[in-house]
Amino acid sequence: KTPQEILAAFEDIHQRMKPNLKKMFEKEPQTPFEIRQTEAFRAASASAEYNQGSADGKRPGIFYVPILDAKTFNTTSGMESLFLHEAIPGHHYQISLTQENTPLPNFRRFGGHNAYVEGWALYCESLGKELGLYQDPYQHMGALGDEMHRAVRLVVDVAIHAKNMTREEAIKYMTDNEAISTEGATAEIERYMGIPAQALGYKTGAMKIRELRAKYEKALGQKFKLAAFHTEVLRDGSLPLSVFEAKMNAWADTQK
Repeated sequence: KTPQEILAAFEDIHQRMKPNLKKMFEKEPQTPFEIRQTEAFRAASASAEYNQGSADGKRPGIFYVPILDAKTFNTTSGMESLFLHEAIPGHHYQISLTQENTPLPNFRRFGGHNAYVEGWALYCESLGKELGLYQDPYQHMGALGDEMHRAVRLVVDVAIHAKNMTREEAIKYMTDNEAISTEGATAEIERYMGIPAQALGYKTGAMKIRELRAKYEKALGQKFKLAAFHTEVLRDGSLPLSVFEAKMNAWADTQK
């Protein structure tokens, strides 16, 4: 493998889901989108990440992929869920559509509530099959492993800060309950120690979006339109989950 082949594999994921994206989303961002290799000077300490574009569209939204050794880069599992989360329709759709929503006040166009932002991105990982991805069992396994990782975070982040769990106990809990190396678990635990509760936002936010979708699918029946639901989720920018839920319930009442 070469770095170019790895970037091309991510672009292939994008192209494969495009037909279903148009069915599941009424709006797509006007902000350009690019996939780039992370610069060499920071690649050793970087994660795959999304760097938001500018509100005027002059700077694209960029999905950065750190490739230290292309020959050992894992393309077998996890690529599809990673792209759904960091790129499309995850952070790129949510951040770009919000920035482009000029009627919103600036603090909502450019601010962010962790559980909403990361919850949306994790929810997008669960859309893989609907978008035509996860046909490869290894990619599906990678997605399930990523979901397990977010669930394990709920335990260790809370336990470290509220239940007197030690650093070493937390590392062991992670290695016992998910497919993660000791080095990987150590980096994760030290992240949770430094940013209390940030890692809780992923699963709590995704669970709330999924809960509301299931509720409206049942209540509205054939009147429920997934693309319209996604439009409403993204319409008003990043919100606290309690405000978000009240807003979504009011929307659902108008769909009956």
